[in-house]
Amino acid sequence: MATVNVNRNVTDIFYRYKMPRINAKVEGKGNGIKTVIVNMVDVARAIGRPATYPTKYFGCELGAQTQFDHKNERFIVNGSHDATKLQDLLDGFIRKYVLCPECDNPETDLLVSSKKGTISQGCKACGFHGPLEVNHKVNTYIIKNPPNVNPASQGASLTEGKRNKRSKKGENGDDSTVGLNTTANGSAHDNGETNGDESPNESLVGTTGSVVAAGVIANGEDDVSWTVDTSEEAVRARMQDLTDGAKNMTVSDDFDKTEKERMDIFYELVKKKRDAGELDNLQVHKELVTEASRLDIQSKSTLVLAELLFTSNITQEARKYRNLLLRFTHEDKKAQKYFIGGLEQIISLHADKLMDKVPGILKLFYDSDVLDEKVILDWSQKVSKKYVSKEVAAQIHERAKPFVQWLQEAEEEESSEEDDDSEVEIEYDDRAKVDSLRKGPTKPEPKKAAAAAVEDDEDGEDLNIDDI
Repeated sequence: MATVNVNRNVTDIFYRYKMPRINAKVEGKGNGIKTVIVNMVDVARAIGRPATYPTKYFGCELGAQTQFDHKNERFIVNGSHDATKLQDLLDGFIRKYVLCPECDNPETDLLVSSKKGTISQGCKACGFHGPLEVNHKVNTYIIKNPPNVNPASQGASLTEGKRNKRSKKGENGDDSTVGLNTTANGSAHDNGETNGDESPNESLVGTTGSVVAAGVIANGEDDVSWTVDTSEEAVRARMQDLTDGAKNMTVSDDFDKTEKERMDIFYELVKKKRDAGELDNLQVHKELVTEASRLDIQSKSTLVLAELLFTSNITQEARKYRNLLLRFTHEDKKAQKYFIGGLEQIISLHADKLMDKVPGILKLFYDSDVLDEKVILDWSQKVSKKYVSKEVAAQIHERAKPFVQWLQEAEEEESSEEDDDSEVEIEYDDRAKVDSLRKGPTKPEPKKAAAAAVEDDEDGEDLNIDDI
């Protein structure tokens, strides 16, 4: 069987960590077409993760449902997908969930706390231990199905939604078991029908005479309740107790909220940090970037920053918050476009003081590397009423013309200089070669020229065929 390096960025053929290449087989036709990953168990064993994790990751990345048949070792992703595409997706899973962030070694374990809703990572090679700094839909599945849970009890698909718990009624009409069969000796064992969305406490197997039902374990003693207070106040209190790393990894219901609601969450956080005077702290900068990424509003977050950071005294504030802004706009053209929209709103709000300063404001952010030249030139091509009224937008564009013209002229001069330099260099090289071949050496002095002529005549007499 062909093998590849677990970390495919390593090209060393003697790399000790190997895994089989994914073997995918497409079955069915039409709406029933599906891709069976034949050797997913072997691949999962090589990377040290349950086979359901990478399969679920494939489903999330491809927007497809997944199915698990642990008994026959069939791991299925709906739709037709070739092995090469799945192999590339597996590389992404390995980078996020297998390789150590410190030493890039795959000798890691995932430590999942279903109670706290967090995932951490430990490396046996370098000793690293810390929260898993990855926000992905598959995190929810991993938290609900920790690595130490019986894989046969794991659910079929995150995209299929929650399945109802299967229960059997006893003769007395009460629930006697939840997804369990009881053997003759009174012990309980999992029958493979356990819902993948259950918590680990609900899937515990009791000792002889124990009964697991409705999340309560009775063992001849007082009943112990495993319920958790999920009220908004209790959740907020638990979030307050978490460390910063755990907060970043906590899976909440924020993804189910609208974009406006997520923007409002980010707005309140930035406002709180600004009012506390913490926006000059590098750790706070990282926290804000992480939160924007978690809420999936990283590009649009610059609208919120512009609104909260700037007033009519924007020239001083731009220098003060430059480092924070760079974390959001560096090499992100989309974030820069939204940032210009935020500047339009601030200029409109303080038009009496800022309208005449539009060229200087744009140049200030251009010189600070917050805005790129191309983004500004693209913005200048079209007047938009997306953030302010069309009249105000047209006025801002009109005031920005001197700076935009300066950018265009500088760009043209730079391109023309590059063209001139290239032409001169090419002409110089060609002339050097042609002149050296055609013209020969420089004209000799008179005495040397006469001697050379005599030598030429002698040579000419020797080679004259007519004289012979």
